[in-house]
Amino acid sequence: MLKKFLVATPLMMLPAALFADGHVTGDAAAGEKVFRKCKACHAVGEGAENKVGPALNGVVDRAVASVEGFSYSDVLVGLRDAGKTWTAEELAAFLEKPRNYAKGTKMSFAGLRKEDDRANVIAYLATFAAEGS
Repeated sequence: MLKKFLVATPLMMLPAALFADGHVTGDAAAGEKVFRKCKACHAVGEGAENKVGPALNGVVDRAVASVEGFSYSDVLVGLRDAGKTWTAEELAAFLEKPRNYAKGTKMSFAGLRKEDDRANVIAYLATFAAEGS
């Protein structure tokens, strides 16, 4: 019960303007620039492979902790087992401060403080299908 509260709480703090019909409204071109912060650990696009973090092709609306061959932290596996998916809202909450969203995550990234940066990077990630196109 407490885990559900801790995961749900960041979502309640997100401004409604960040979302339209359940999707993040952002600028994918601007998000590509923001994604430079992520490139050291994550890959997207054709031929993307897992690095320190999993490949992020098809991440939007994908089940949490579901990339084949990547060893996820127990907390993310628990979210997957609970049926969580990376909706735009969930990604925005996670990207704001990963360690607050999923206490115990291996992801050491401090987060994206700016709402626009989160919306833009999610818009960019949404341009990649699971196969990388």
